[in-house]
Amino acid sequence: MTASIHVAAAAILDARGRVLIARRAPDVPQGGLWEFPGGKREPGESVEQALHRELDEELGIGVEHARPLIRIRHAYPDRAVLLDVWRVDRYRGAPSGREGQPLEWVLPQDLGARAFPAADRPVLTALHLPDRYLITPEPGPDAARFLDTLERRVASGAALVQLRARSQAPDRFRWLAAEALERCRRHGARLLINGPADLARELAVDGVHLTAHALGSLSARPLPEGYWVGASCHDAAELARAAHLGVDFAVLSPVRSTPSHPDARALGWEEFAKRVDPAPFPVYALGGVGPRDLESAFRHGAQGIAAIRGLWGGA
Repeated sequence: MTASIHVAAAAILDARGRVLIARRAPDVPQGGLWEFPGGKREPGESVEQALHRELDEELGIGVEHARPLIRIRHAYPDRAVLLDVWRVDRYRGAPSGREGQPLEWVLPQDLGARAFPAADRPVLTALHLPDRYLITPEPGPDAARFLDTLERRVASGAALVQLRARSQAPDRFRWLAAEALERCRRHGARLLINGPADLARELAVDGVHLTAHALGSLSARPLPEGYWVGASCHDAAELARAAHLGVDFAVLSPVRSTPSHPDARALGWEEFAKRVDPAPFPVYALGGVGPRDLESAFRHGAQGIAAIRGLWGGA
């Protein structure tokens, strides 16, 4: 039976949005790889206590504000690891490698160029994703109004958008996707389509979002690395299926009952947390949630919130 280690780790961000990483000593397991500062939680410590202690010992800083980012369970040949990563965006002092470890500040989008232990890879994804995932409502007949509203949302900070337009004919969907992409590019937002992978390639959007039906019908990831692949999940089996396909992230719903799905049983936050805990990728909370629920989402293991009404709002 392999030993199990609970590690408290920190994704420390500076004012420029860069993340602090440290290089492991060459004479330790996985030596020479980059990692997020932190260490093993001692008996009797909470994760937060371990985080504060480790960052003081390793870097000489005091944590002033931190919140959960992601928990990852990973089995190496000789041990199992629970990597409990917190996002630290306010601290006292200037980080230095007090144990002789090299440090480097790296933008989230550049982390993939560094070599990390396998357990750390989903952390890179979590750092690259925003905490809000905007899902568009069905466009309706007034496409100009729909696109104007989309532009206002991305201009005001919506950084990840799913175009959900299932009622549209293929040619109109293609046109809408191209128009939506232009507006997202204008404001630095990423666009995923809830549609065919071939169309995502054709239009050079950022990726696809798979319905639960599509998730069950695929035998392999529909797009290569470099595209984002998200998935809609409602239970543990669908989350496991998403992991098998190698998606980048998922949404799990419904957290609460919604008018659009009044007969769907709401998970509630505690059940949401139980289902998300084994997932090897970031998971957004969906269903009756909005920006006011972000702190609850973080505390229960979510990347953040995904929403239509809660983020699209009135036109």
